[in-house]
Amino acid sequence: MSANLQRELALAIRLARQAGELIRGFHQSGIAVERKAGNEPVTEADRQANALLVAGLQAGFPDYGMLSEEEPDDGTRLTRERVWMVDPLDGTKDFIRGFDGFATMIGLLEGERPALGVVYQPIGDRLYWASSGAGAWVSDQGGAARPLQVSAIHDTTQIRMVASKSHRDEKIDRVRAELGIRDELNVGSVGLKLGLIARGERDLYVNPNPHAKLWDSCGPEALLTEAGGRITDAYGKPLTYRTPELGNIRGLIASNGLLHDEIIARLAPLFGGGVVP
Repeated sequence: MSANLQRELALAIRLARQAGELIRGFHQSGIAVERKAGNEPVTEADRQANALLVAGLQAGFPDYGMLSEEEPDDGTRLTRERVWMVDPLDGTKDFIRGFDGFATMIGLLEGERPALGVVYQPIGDRLYWASSGAGAWVSDQGGAARPLQVSAIHDTTQIRMVASKSHRDEKIDRVRAELGIRDELNVGSVGLKLGLIARGERDLYVNPNPHAKLWDSCGPEALLTEAGGRITDAYGKPLTYRTPELGNIRGLIASNGLLHDEIIARLAPLFGGGVVP
């Protein structure tokens, strides 16, 4: 691990666990659901976890920028070299429905690229973490850390896809048909999807829609990259974080890396106008 990220990683892990414990207390409790901009659901669990994370990260590193799903973006993050990108409860729809496919996610942007990622799944007590040059790791129920490595699958007909549970649409059926994919698993949180690819249990995630935000991809990108995988927009370009735009408007494709260039090429005619250019 880069010595200058040890404190950041330790704090992010501690806060992610605390937020996850808080969220777990609301799970399957019949919690009230409100609507925010974009008609997205939000709950008291989102808000309380956000307050805990933002306060803790800002107290620990007051000079770093901050971008959180539940906080207004004042643009000052664009002037900071290091920026926390936080999703206190990724997979809110799974959480509301009483499923387990939700997570707390913390990423740290350093310059142009994610340098640190923590993804914590409260149900099952599964913690993923990574930092630049130090590999990607997972621990279940407080057990020993295990290194993560993506799969060695390079034949598209053998792809095990992971896709959205709540945002899945007919575009994914077209992706499956084009690539000959027969195996699909549906999970809510982006971080948990990329965690499965990092574990080598899944090989591909395609999101051709412009809805994913910077806080959805920052932490998970650090995790997947350190496990040997790759994530780009739907056109094969690196994700952009130094922008006033909050969304990954050109979609997301994440893979084990071995399949990536072929997938981009084969799906290019399919997307056409399917992703905002």
